[in-house]
Amino acid sequence: MSLTRIAPQAGIAFVVPAGATLTLSAPEGEQVADLVAFGEERREWLSAGRTFDYASSIRLSTGDVLFSNRSRPMLEIVEDTVGQNDFLLAPCSPEMFRRLYGVESPHPSCFENLVAALRPFGIEPDQVPTAFNVFMNVQVDRDGRLSVQPPAVRPGDRLTLRVLADVVVGVTACSAELTNNGSFKPIDVLLNSRPG
Repeated sequence: MSLTRIAPQAGIAFVVPAGATLTLSAPEGEQVADLVAFGEERREWLSAGRTFDYASSIRLSTGDVLFSNRSRPMLEIVEDTVGQNDFLLAPCSPEMFRRLYGVESPHPSCFENLVAALRPFGIEPDQVPTAFNVFMNVQVDRDGRLSVQPPAVRPGDRLTLRVLADVVVGVTACSAELTNNGSFKPIDVLLNSRPG
């Protein structure tokens, strides 16, 4: 079992074997984590579209399975103490900050952090998909408009995934002010390769 603390506005990537569990928590609360996963063949990755197809829902929590672009089960949510996650919005990027907020680089972003962390695994920037945004509070109104609200995660809350296939996982402590209620905090990642 190993615990890694991701610094605010940073990211990491690592290999996780099938059968392991992965627990993400925000030790100080009010912090979102962006998560992506890739199969052994790097052209397979976690897919929002396939997951929504098979869940018949955009609200994903305990008991839901996250699928790859090849319709293979990759991760299963086995515990979620918050019950609020997002799989609609792409990782924040320099372009997003410029277009939505008029902020010019340099500004840390989840996309750049994922690209840097995944590069040693042979994953190119164009392969980084929509992230599973753990603890992100995105509301959809009756007209389909999206609004990002403060995350409801408190210290001690967590989300645990059972890993269903050998994967490379990338995780960030999200860098977007709006997503994290105006401040940045760490994310803890607990990997248990031999759950039991």
